Amino acid sequence: MQNLEGFFPALSNCTYLDTPAVGLVPKTVWEFKNQQNKRLWEKGSRYFNEITDMDAAVREKIGEVYRAQPGRVALFPAFSYGLNALLEGLMPSSKVLLLKGDYPSINWSVEARDFVISYAVLDQNVEARVRDAFKKQQPDVFLFSIVQYLNGIKMDPAFLREMKKEFPDTLFIGDGTQYLGTEPFDFQNSGMDIVGASAYKWMGAGFGNGFFMFKPGVEERVVPKHLGYGSVVGKYKEEEDNFIGKFEGNHLNMADIGAIKIGLEFQEKVGLEKVHQQIRSISQKVKLALEDINVLEPAVTQRKIHSNIFNIKGDDRLFYKLQSQGIACSQRGEGIRVGFHYYNTDADLQKLLSLIS
Repeated sequence: MQNLEGFFPALSNCTYLDTPAVGLVPKTVWEFKNQQNKRLWEKGSRYFNEITDMDAAVREKIGEVYRAQPGRVALFPAFSYGLNALLEGLMPSSKVLLLKGDYPSINWSVEARDFVISYAVLDQNVEARVRDAFKKQQPDVFLFSIVQYLNGIKMDPAFLREMKKEFPDTLFIGDGTQYLGTEPFDFQNSGMDIVGASAYKWMGAGFGNGFFMFKPGVEERVVPKHLGYGSVVGKYKEEEDNFIGKFEGNHLNMADIGAIKIGLEFQEKVGLEKVHQQIRSISQKVKLALEDINVLEPAVTQRKIHSNIFNIKGDDRLFYKLQSQGIACSQRGEGIRVGFHYYNTDADLQKLLSLIS
């Protein structure tokens, strides 16, 4: 992997293991956002006349990278904003299956509504727990994080494809915020009906942007009501009754939305295969090293597949020690969460190990 410090200044002043909280923004994204705001400042309404195709270009780049139809990609200021718009489009009496302890923006949004809610336990046997929950009462909707924010547990993609074949009438909705940008993802051939994400973590697009991808046929089950002037403005939204337009009634900040495309293009410039290989390689090393010193929970060590996020056993004292030695990380749950991206190196891992061993 090439030296990336010139694109990510934070790498020169700390050991950055906090991408699960906030991903580093590459120089190209920073420059793009500054340029767009400068153009708006200088030109006012004329700026909007010049960027009429920007949202379409963002949809097309998302579709290209994640194998989704551009006309079925809805753009939002954040995942949670889009999720709430989506939930408003479901039948109020829908049976929704959640994972106990999943990301609050998921579970709280569902619990605030009049759905019939059930839960599957989130542990090392989460796939078996989900299957048991389906057998007890097949849900109308299964909504979950593809990768868990607390400890990095990742749902088995093969299991999801298998479950969708077995239960085709259930809507499978995934939060990809802690997943997209870390490995190849083929939405069309996944077991998912809907996948959404905020782009400020592993895609490096900064704040203020997110998106949802929809499979054909979803519109028969979801009736969004977020209508407004923006619902029929722009490519892919020309028809008055178009599906994604019913999610996009508001204006969007194109400096933020456009950054999704720039962030994905930066990863393409580095080389998507190199990006994915670096994440896979270093994550395997991290997991083995942390298992050796017994600082991971059994729910993680007992699983064959895992992501690039880890929660280390540790108290306030260890957390402050890591921070004082220049390691950016977060306290989450009962431990200290770290995450390894393509801009992290073996030296970052060795520094972490030297401080926690």
